Amino acid sequence: MKLVFAGTPEVALPSLTALASSDHEIVSVITRADAPLGRKRTLTASPVGQAATQLGYPVLKTNRLDAWATETIRAQHPDLGVIVAYGGIVHEPLLSVPRLGWINLHFSLLPRWRGASPVQRAVIAGDELTGAAVFQLVPELDAGDVFGSFSRPLGAHSTSGILLEELSHSGADLLLRVVSELAAGTALAVAQTGEVTLAPKLARDDARIDFSRPAASVYNHIRGVTPEPGAFTTVNGAVLKLLEVAPSVDQPNLPVGSIVQREKIVLVGTASEPLVLLRVQPAGKTAMSANDWWRGVATESVMAS
Repeated sequence: MKLVFAGTPEVALPSLTALASSDHEIVSVITRADAPLGRKRTLTASPVGQAATQLGYPVLKTNRLDAWATETIRAQHPDLGVIVAYGGIVHEPLLSVPRLGWINLHFSLLPRWRGASPVQRAVIAGDELTGAAVFQLVPELDAGDVFGSFSRPLGAHSTSGILLEELSHSGADLLLRVVSELAAGTALAVAQTGEVTLAPKLARDDARIDFSRPAASVYNHIRGVTPEPGAFTTVNGAVLKLLEVAPSVDQPNLPVGSIVQREKIVLVGTASEPLVLLRVQPAGKTAMSANDWWRGVATESVMAS
């Protein structure tokens, strides 16, 4: 079967690799345009763009699936479009160009967490289960019938980055199975059922941590925005990134937002028990242990806000 694959970040690479190793033919790969990275802002191809080039596939770099992109893809006569974290929306008439339409690997248990940040939102919300689904792309956001899915415990300590990396591999296996079933004419799709929740893209300010909530909620929030957009607070007016935290054990409560060191453990107060700061990154400096940072603070306590 002739496939068009659309994806951009590293999380899409296991799916591209699985399809490249299959009997199906990838006629082109769509990815977002090269973006400036690093301190020198060097234009750099996306992870999918780099991998596709190495594999020898024609690569279409575009941030908009417009009329030009539609006609380019139409000329390739694909049987199926496959999208994994591309970062853009497929509209008509492109939606109907492939003979079998488009399918999407989405990292949530649909219809929960439709949108751009399903894993992050699931972790922030404290969900007990997560998973992935492959569904038929339709004009409505993430609303198409589901060809296959799987679920797994979310875990009490995983960050969204770790969880997404794990789901990307299991999701690639699911995606390949669905593509093969579609090719064989045996695929069956079922309508989504249950309460719809939305997962809009996270902005930087969504990663500002509010310590006036209970510790479990704060901990989930930090895990959910790690590594992107990156949890942070401000201390003495300067940004402090919170790279790694942990629940505390048998530590007395602290005032909300108060940061202290007790027995070589750096703690921050919440609405319930405190959390342990393990790794932080002060503004303009490299990542370091919280204890190393605290030695530079040289005071009994500071307030995070």
